[in-house]
Amino acid sequence: MKTPQTTSTREAWVLCLILGIIMLNFPFLQIFNTGHSIFGIPILIFYFFLGWPLSIMVIYLFVRRLQQDEDKDRKMRDEESE
Repeated sequence: MKTPQTTSTREAWVLCLILGIIMLNFPFLQIFNTGHSIFGIPILIFYFFLGWPLSIMVIYLFVRRLQQDEDKDRKMRDEESE
């Protein structure tokens, strides 16, 4: 049975959503849309290929942490019930 999410968990998910929207929104993208390049790759493309996987990694680590906390809580409840 799933436990309901706490308020801080919901706030963290909303924060991830807002940061993702900001990362893909016009004013932020305009910062990287310059004529410069790194190793022959335009900075905007470089940003997409590094920023997107980085944001996915942050969300993955966040979910792993939530699962670890949930496992600890489950173990503590099991020990208390015995």
